[in-house]
Amino acid sequence: MPPLIFLIETASQLELICEFIKEGYLMTATEFNPAKDQTSNSSASVIDTSTIDVKNINTDQNPDIYINGVNITEADILQEMQYHPANDQRSAMIVAAESLIITELFRQRCLELGLVSQDDKRNEDELCELLVDKEVDIPRTSDDEAERYYQANLSRFCTSPLLEVDHILLAADKEDLDQRAEAKELAESLLEQIKLKPHTFSEKAKMHSMCPSKEHGGSLGQISKGQTVSEFERVLFLSPEGLVPSPIESRYGYHLANIHRKVEGNQIPFEHVENKIKVYLDEKVRRKAVSQYIQLLISDADIKGFEFEVSDSPLVQ
Repeated sequence: MPPLIFLIETASQLELICEFIKEGYLMTATEFNPAKDQTSNSSASVIDTSTIDVKNINTDQNPDIYINGVNITEADILQEMQYHPANDQRSAMIVAAESLIITELFRQRCLELGLVSQDDKRNEDELCELLVDKEVDIPRTSDDEAERYYQANLSRFCTSPLLEVDHILLAADKEDLDQRAEAKELAESLLEQIKLKPHTFSEKAKMHSMCPSKEHGGSLGQISKGQTVSEFERVLFLSPEGLVPSPIESRYGYHLANIHRKVEGNQIPFEHVENKIKVYLDEKVRRKAVSQYIQLLISDADIKGFEFEVSDSPLVQ
């Protein structure tokens, strides 16, 4: 197989990468952290196979897999499964088999290029690094590209707003539908009473809330993003000052909230986040390129007993 070179052009294709990541990564002053987007698996920092779909794994009496004639046995897969916990045995088996296949493809390509010897014991990450250094050309994010990303996502580069909030929690087990219905009914009733007599919020909190803040009339003090459960927080930070007009449902039950004061976040200067943006985009481009490289190795290999569905990508030329 001839050398494989990835050409990710500095402008249009980097923007395409940004589109891939935009939906799943919200950045504020405290939240923008490229490391948060990596999983705990040690291989995840360099290998992202999320774009590779598995169509089928042989579950017959002989589930052995062959990679260009090299056998991956059922015993190999079962042993590898301990490193890939999943909801069920089949899912764990698929992920374990995928990992073994990719490692074997890396090993074979490294041998072909003379990067390792036959008895080399390097792991998947180490083999991947050798191949990336040899065959994948990944450009670094330029100053202009980083600033363009910043300008296109200004709302993501702000300090977190601050809220002064009073709150009533009507607790209910998320699995107990009857209890949740009762909590919702009580929340709606209390809310209507508070709308008529706003000054009674503190009194209602002391009487009904299951949150420790009840001792202070429901006061949570000043809160910023990340300090409360996401479903409660999402509504709070989108609401104007005053009584939130509907109960807020969360995993803990139903909440009533009164926002006394809202201090909007401040824009962070580009110079303060430039390096983090570059690290973030560099890592995203790298992981995407490695994923595409794996897809090319899969497409070029003779794989029996395991079927991948590999998609084409405009990032590979």
